Amino acid sequence: MTKQRCKWSERDPMETIYHDEEWGVPIRDSRMLWECLMLEGFQAGLSWTVILRKRENFRDAFLGFNPEKVARFADREIDLLLANPGIVRSRAKIAATIQGARIYIEMQQKGEDFASFCWQFTDGKTLHGDGRTFHTETELSKSISKELKRRGFKFVGPSITYAWMQAVGMVNDHAWNCFRRNEISKP
Repeated sequence: MTKQRCKWSERDPMETIYHDEEWGVPIRDSRMLWECLMLEGFQAGLSWTVILRKRENFRDAFLGFNPEKVARFADREIDLLLANPGIVRSRAKIAATIQGARIYIEMQQKGEDFASFCWQFTDGKTLHGDGRTFHTETELSKSISKELKRRGFKFVGPSITYAWMQAVGMVNDHAWNCFRRNEISKP
């Protein structure tokens, strides 16, 4: 018997694997939450499949998305990234990732854990969509987007923020008949 999945995950084998193993699984690790937010920013205007295909290249280019290292990137590193065909070569998105690393570090230095910051918006719990109605943004994603922008993050509009919330498990938006919906809902 074929497993029922969210329809979007059936377009490409890479998306199917991502759906079955990662999408919607709650992430509590600060660095991983930040990496995912930065990758969602790179996805703006593109398909997530493009980012998935290039994800390992991004990880290599951004030194494992180590915020301490990325925060020190300067013109030389930006030029190398702009010449790297393995990633999305957008000066604005590269600059946003470097700025995002600096904000992440500033938060740490002030004693603010990025994961705690992220999960405070849902009181540390995964929210559950009804599995039938699908949104590209919500009032909550608008609020989180506004706070991220206030802190200086870029490429974090309400739609990008909502896609990130879904990806990192802040929202379980698997379809009502998707086998992952209940798996993720289990404590």
